Amino acid sequence: MAETEQSSGSSHEDDKLPSHVNFSYIVPKKEISMVPDMGKWKRSQAYADYMGFILTMNEGVKGKKLTCEYQVSETVEKLLAMLGTLDCWIDETPPVDQPSRFGNKAYRTWYAKLEQEAEALVTTVLPSDRHDAAPEIAVYLKESVGNSTRIDYGTGHEAAFAAFLCCLCKVGALRIEDQLAIVFKVFEKYLRVMRKLQKTYRMEPAGSQGVWGLDDFQFLPFIWGSSQLIDHPTLEPRHFLEEKAVNENHQDYMFLECIKFINEMKTGPFAEHSNQLWNISAVPSWSKVNQGLIRMYKAECLEKFPVIQHFKFGSLLSIQPVKP
Repeated sequence: MAETEQSSGSSHEDDKLPSHVNFSYIVPKKEISMVPDMGKWKRSQAYADYMGFILTMNEGVKGKKLTCEYQVSETVEKLLAMLGTLDCWIDETPPVDQPSRFGNKAYRTWYAKLEQEAEALVTTVLPSDRHDAAPEIAVYLKESVGNSTRIDYGTGHEAAFAAFLCCLCKVGALRIEDQLAIVFKVFEKYLRVMRKLQKTYRMEPAGSQGVWGLDDFQFLPFIWGSSQLIDHPTLEPRHFLEEKAVNENHQDYMFLECIKFINEMKTGPFAEHSNQLWNISAVPSWSKVNQGLIRMYKAECLEKFPVIQHFKFGSLLSIQPVKP
């Protein structure tokens, strides 16, 4: 990842991990406890690395279909197996009968299993000389599946999964040539598991802005999905409101897959239940949609205290300011 992060505005010549002899990983912890701390986050190495990762992936998938050819490394296969395990645990943990419709308490049983196994799962993905990074990286995996107290899920949890992938890039488990597989295989599988969690345990949207948010649960697939559609010969932003266009193309494009999921989960006029997306359909080009969504992501997710107060910082995603 580090090699192509010009877009993040920081130099990563020294981004390679120091020789292993004296490098110590840290179990990540919260550092943003008050609104004034937000400046510390925006100036941090973590912010530069995180945005660099998002933009590198955004550039990598530009104009490419989910079904195009790309290499799948051993690490990617291991990540898919790991997500497959989380998926199986959902099947083994059916929802319980309870009076309240939302927030099924069986989710807590599922989550407890992940909490117990996360480090071991992450160890299976890491190269053998990086196993000592597992406790640090596992924190982001645990943070990426929702909150077990509130039984909710939102863009902050999604950001933790992107941070998890970013950390795997930083330790060299994932490489620049894995770009397409990271988004099209790993992130896509993660989304499928999250949708299954949301449906099975009727999870609440975390910090939802109702119809004024982009989506109840996700944001990144809209960014990366709009990048896939840049310069598409026939599909324009207005077409995602048409059921036929969505049904014919959702296997190829993440953005349309998200629209399909919304259409399945929500009833009533699209303009009412997903007003922000409806507005986006009027934007003339996918590149404008993509740029607008990146700006919106920074403003609505990364610069919002209620989201970032939960973000954790360690040695790989550091709260230290970017070196000038």
